[in-house]
Amino acid sequence: MESIYYVLSWLCHRRCDHCYDTRFRPYVREEKAAVVDEALRNHARIVANLPDRMIYRDTPDGPEQTGRVILSGGEVLLDEIREPVLYPVMDLLREKYADHGGVRVVVQTTGDLVTAKIVDELLDHGMWQISITGMDDFHVGHEGEKRLPLIDKLTDMFEAAGLGPTGRRHDGTDARGTVTPVYSFMGANPDEWIGPIWPRGRAWEKELSSATLDDNFCNRWSGGLNFMEHGKVGSEVSIEPNGNVYPCCLKTKAPLGNLAEEKLVDILDSLRGHTAFEAINAGAPERMGEAFGWDEATFLRHSETTTPSGATYRNLCIGCDRFHEQVLGPLIDGLRRERLARRSAA
Repeated sequence: MESIYYVLSWLCHRRCDHCYDTRFRPYVREEKAAVVDEALRNHARIVANLPDRMIYRDTPDGPEQTGRVILSGGEVLLDEIREPVLYPVMDLLREKYADHGGVRVVVQTTGDLVTAKIVDELLDHGMWQISITGMDDFHVGHEGEKRLPLIDKLTDMFEAAGLGPTGRRHDGTDARGTVTPVYSFMGANPDEWIGPIWPRGRAWEKELSSATLDDNFCNRWSGGLNFMEHGKVGSEVSIEPNGNVYPCCLKTKAPLGNLAEEKLVDILDSLRGHTAFEAINAGAPERMGEAFGWDEATFLRHSETTTPSGATYRNLCIGCDRFHEQVLGPLIDGLRRERLARRSAA
């Protein structure tokens, strides 16, 4: 695949208003132990069920290119996650792909926990890119010009360690040709990746999303576009700490399967030919229900809701949620049972 977005843990040291999942937050005592244990218990099985090769091609006859695994949180540099989970996952990935075309490991972090020692350790464990994702006004202490000294400090730190800059693309695609490790900065700013803000999590509770029906999050990077096209450019899925896998970072209402018990490629291949998943794969969620009595007009009607304060809100993600809840859930469950039955028989 070109890219896999793997959330290692829900543990975070922040509770940002714009966050797309309320599970990303600080935890204490028994709750913290449970969150850490989830990451410890599942990470080896998840890595084992990733594709045998992280290779993709821009065209059918084009040269093979090395794909990326993006390791994120939460905050993966917290002590409770960094050494017991992050570093072992990086080592497992390096070992898994060492003789199969390699893999480019991207570590995402808000930036404020990075030290020169940690950068050296990340490089020792095979990091290709460090992506600083907290450069926006939603991260307390990083508002406006407050983040500039941190950016300067981190830039000096990275360049002293031999890393080179890679623009502001969060996914690293503007550094495909580089061999040496790289770094980047990004944030949830109006002119960047998730400027309209996803209608999810605390962002929804705080009514921060400005997205409309014209903002098709599915038809862009980290949306559902090309998620089934493993081996081809544009293919990416998102994985939760328990192994649940989704076609997009926003996450559909139901996971496609679970990588603690199944191989990713088996899950994706089982979806082929099903019109709802093909529509997501094409970045056209409004066509998801055509075989189920939901024409485009029906889908758009279901894409309207009200915000917590009662204002009208329209976005295709809302229609996708309702289609999963009302129609697609049983189909996903049935496909999972069929896969597990075949696996058991084999």
